[in-house]
Amino acid sequence: MSNKTQTTEGAMVEYVTAMIGGQLFGLPISRVQDVFMPERVTRVPLSSREIAGVLNLRGRIVTVVDMRARLGLPKPEDGKTAMAVGVDLRGESYGLLIDQIGEVLRLAEDGKEENPVNLDPRMAKLAGGVHRLDGQLMVVLDVDRVLELAPEMMAA
Repeated sequence: MSNKTQTTEGAMVEYVTAMIGGQLFGLPISRVQDVFMPERVTRVPLSSREIAGVLNLRGRIVTVVDMRARLGLPKPEDGKTAMAVGVDLRGESYGLLIDQIGEVLRLAEDGKEENPVNLDPRMAKLAGGVHRLDGQLMVVLDVDRVLELAPEMMAA
């Protein structure tokens, strides 16, 4: 399935939307493998706080990345159960812990803008651009940048 479709207006890209710390993010649908409720996450000794742990997802060992920690945000205080978006990078499976999953949006590819200069630097380093929606800014997550975990983070 292609994430780009040609229309009379131009190329369209589909994004799976997610809320993290009250901010709307979009992940290119071509990079999303699963959306799931993480259960029994096992903490990895000596890993950084950005690594929530590992879990078994249908027979695969998945490294769970806490997106709030990755963005330098505090833990949620509402007590709601986090959700996870499954992505792959070079054959390894990862789950990105998010606050809430949203809908799939089809947006014009040429509507994507460069990161604004006033975008929070913690978000800017993980963003591959933004889309301006009605009254809201959707930050497009660059999955490769999100998973560029420093070697000391992966130490187990």
